[in-house]
Amino acid sequence: MSDALSKAEAAAREAAVDTAAVQIALAAVELAKAATAQQQAPVQAPAPAPQFDAKKWLTIGGLGIAGGLVASLFAVAVAIGAVSVAILALILRSIWRDIQRKG
Repeated sequence: MSDALSKAEAAAREAAVDTAAVQIALAAVELAKAATAQQQAPVQAPAPAPQFDAKKWLTIGGLGIAGGLVASLFAVAVAIGAVSVAILALILRSIWRDIQRKG
């Protein structure tokens, strides 16, 4: 029985060695395929560098300035409105006091 066991063990070792050799061979074939695929791939030219576009930047700057002017005019209009409301409130309060004193 130990003779059969030793024969089976030897066969298993041989199969393991053969399996490792087959795996190494398959890996080498895959590596060769990948290398040939890389060599056959066309080399792309680098993209040209974008050039400076003065018109674009002048447009952006002009829109920024126009937006700032609109915002400042709006702020002035709000301030004028607030001052007008404050003056109106003072006048109405004065009128109300006069009415309260006379009545």
